[in-house]
Amino acid sequence: MSTQAKNVVVFDYGFGNVRSAERALARAGADVEITRDFDKAMNADGLLVPGVGAFAACMKGLKEARGDWIIDRRLSGGRPVMGICVGMQILFARGIEHGVETEGLSEWPGSVEPLQAEIVPHMGWNTVDAPAGTELFKGVDPDARFYFVHSYAVHDWSMETANPAMRAPLVTWSTHGKPFVAAVENGALWATQFHPEKSGDAGAQLLKNWIGTL
Repeated sequence: MSTQAKNVVVFDYGFGNVRSAERALARAGADVEITRDFDKAMNADGLLVPGVGAFAACMKGLKEARGDWIIDRRLSGGRPVMGICVGMQILFARGIEHGVETEGLSEWPGSVEPLQAEIVPHMGWNTVDAPAGTELFKGVDPDARFYFVHSYAVHDWSMETANPAMRAPLVTWSTHGKPFVAAVENGALWATQFHPEKSGDAGAQLLKNWIGTL
């Protein structure tokens, strides 16, 4: 007996590689739609939030499309959301670009700041250090490389859970100059700084892992 494919909406708010994300998710077995339609984004099994460009511009576009409200309401109901690249960065409390601070969604504390490295942007393939118990990287070779394109990142993680019955977020790190947050798994909210849709077999497995939780 066949099971119905999970429906995933790639949220189209003007700032993301929506077509490459759509193709990668479809190859991973999802029924994918690119849209900014409020009801479809709210009711999909999974919501993917891409992001390319400046933090402030992405936040502006997201709010104009009511994406901030959609993400908050989905997470309040335990409905899965995944952010990619700047789509991950906007989940933090703030972004600092050229000395200008922009408020993020504050799903996680922390600041997105310029990379501290000799070569910026960080563009190309890099390894990651995933934590024990990860579902996102399940079945992925520990030496696998993922594709990054970014000039900003979160260098400091301070979020802990005050309730011992709750699982603390799982944080994956990578290094370009200084270590930075490469991915987070936090209940219904997952995110990656790298582009799984451009990361070959390892990225494909990661997307399958996410779809498998929907």
